[in-house]
Amino acid sequence: MAETRRVIPIAQAKAISPEDALLKDGWVRQTTIGEPRLSEIVQNYKAMGFEVHVEEFKAEGEGCNTCFDAGQEMGFSYGTVYVRKRGAATNEDELFAD
Repeated sequence: MAETRRVIPIAQAKAISPEDALLKDGWVRQTTIGEPRLSEIVQNYKAMGFEVHVEEFKAEGEGCNTCFDAGQEMGFSYGTVYVRKRGAATNEDELFAD
């Protein structure tokens, strides 16, 4: 009698989005905005002791992006601001810290 091999399907791992990677590393999304306010917000968060990361805004999904699209057509660029406490450990809640 021949042995039948059973193949178990393995699901493909889903690629993590850049935003999901940032959130996993403890970053918190604050806002999406253009200059000159973008630079002001970054300076203010740094002055308050936060680490700041800015990603270029790219319209995705089905939400309304009319304002961003119009601004980009006029040459404006927008950034999404992420912050986290300086020196914060990845994925640790201060409530449960030693």
